[in-house]
Amino acid sequence: MSKMSIRGVSLYVDVVGHGDPLLLMHGGPGLDHVSLTPFRRLADRHTLIFYDHRCNGRSTGAPVTSMTWENLTADADELREVLGFERWAVLGHSFGGHVALEYALRYPESVSRLILLDTAGDARWSQENAAEVLADRGYDSKTVAVARRFYSGRVAPKDFIRAAFRLVPAYDHRFSILRVARGMAAGAWRMKTRPEALTFGGQMMRGWSVMDRLGEIAVPTLVIAGHDDFLFPPESQAFLAAGIPNARLRIIERAGHNPQSERTDVTLAAVAGFLADLRQPARPPLSVRRVAADAMGV
Repeated sequence: MSKMSIRGVSLYVDVVGHGDPLLLMHGGPGLDHVSLTPFRRLADRHTLIFYDHRCNGRSTGAPVTSMTWENLTADADELREVLGFERWAVLGHSFGGHVALEYALRYPESVSRLILLDTAGDARWSQENAAEVLADRGYDSKTVAVARRFYSGRVAPKDFIRAAFRLVPAYDHRFSILRVARGMAAGAWRMKTRPEALTFGGQMMRGWSVMDRLGEIAVPTLVIAGHDDFLFPPESQAFLAAGIPNARLRIIERAGHNPQSERTDVTLAAVAGFLADLRQPARPPLSVRRVAADAMGV
């Protein structure tokens, strides 16, 4: 683990393992790479590059207003150059998936494979739909109201922790204090949050969409998510996969927004298999459309 000077910002970077490189873009905004810790198990076959986006986690040296798509993607590409990789596979989780999509569109020659984990191609799934999904699932009105503010960046930094704790149970297929305790013991306590990045990021996301540009993505792509994710439910995953030529779609049963933590073995096997074997024919677009229809009950 170290700090690296990238484009005038001190980025927190952790490089582990050996083999073909895989860059991991964490979710949030306002969080850090710790949520992707389960992927360290792939270090025996890949060089894993964990880092904190500018203005997130332990990355310092830039005002939060510099957290733009242009800067986030340019940071990633300069990091690639500094580390000496010609191309690399990129995995983006949640908000990191939005960054990964922007990166693949802005720097197509730098990306060899793309993995989109519990994310979407536009802002409306989390900002407009998440609160309604929680309401439909029986969450109380306070939680629904917090979700409506939280995912649109309307939570003041001083209220970040309290709001986040109220929403934590919604992220799992079946919330378990024991699993949370095990995660903390395994290192989740090291996570460094930056509430100001959440607030600014929510504003940055308003109106954001790359849905009309997904057809430009030419690299092999895996769209993977937990079946019970309330932020990006299966229908959003199906629409995302349908827009990317020959994308593969994998829904992880009995998992929520963080399948890498809830069903680690299944999720890592899917990611490792995708990276290792791209000789199988991709799922045809018709099957992706059928998943979308099934998810919406059509």
